[in-house]
Amino acid sequence: MELRLLVTFEKVATVLSFTRAAAELSYAQSSVTGQIRALESSLGVELFDRLGSRIRLTDAGERLLPYARQIIELAQEARSVVVEPEEPSGTLTVGTMESLTSYRLPPLLEYFHHRHPGVRLALRTTIGDETRQALRQGTYDVGFLMEEETGHPGLETAVLAVEPLALVAAPGHPLAGVAVATADLVAQPLLATEPGCAYRDLFERELKALGEADFMEFGTIEATKRAAAAGLGISLLPEVTVAAELAEGSLVRLAWEPPFTLRTQLAWRSGKRLPAHARLFLEQARRLVSEQGGRG
Repeated sequence: MELRLLVTFEKVATVLSFTRAAAELSYAQSSVTGQIRALESSLGVELFDRLGSRIRLTDAGERLLPYARQIIELAQEARSVVVEPEEPSGTLTVGTMESLTSYRLPPLLEYFHHRHPGVRLALRTTIGDETRQALRQGTYDVGFLMEEETGHPGLETAVLAVEPLALVAAPGHPLAGVAVATADLVAQPLLATEPGCAYRDLFERELKALGEADFMEFGTIEATKRAAAAGLGISLLPEVTVAAELAEGSLVRLAWEPPFTLRTQLAWRSGKRLPAHARLFLEQARRLVSEQGGRG
């Protein structure tokens, strides 16, 4: 099996599209199709089911995929051991989330854009289980997590910062300016981003221990903040995402401290030797993200 055929197969299997794989690999679509057919011919099996305009992996394709990823990673590792360029370069697929991309990562992204233009950062927005699974499968090279736990099976992590949380509401809210107990929050209108976000799930767990807690979901942090400022309810959000609104007075912080602590982390698959550009990303993430947040 030729390495280039496995690289093409892995890309098609990841994005499930010949057209998108061709674009990401800078090939003509006919080249991608030809390489997949050549690999199928050499193995004597079909790797993809063609379903009109859609494709999916066959059982044989599913079995081949983890081996293809291991072979590709070993080849990349061997190359980096023998020849590492003086200037780091290459594509780094990074799992991230809205709160970090918008409020923590701009200095890190600016650093790579200006200092290391040879490093191409491909950001993928996922959270929690999705990010961890993508790291284990090799779909992501590194991924940011904002979670209570710092140990994750199959992954190595570097804790970058403690991530303070703030319970916020519109000015004039009945709970503003008074001491707030968890029991006081159960009957309040609650606003949140989607399930799967660690701080929302932990907040919901605390409230449901005392009674029913119904959340009005807004999907994004920006929409959730606007709803809170409009007086629709209260919301628990990372402090960094509401700092501007607290400073200008469109939101107020309620006197309730979460009984849990979240830490922003950078994770990668255990046993994977990070190439030079990934190690540089980790080094600068530790420096720039840690400078912004509380050190944990």
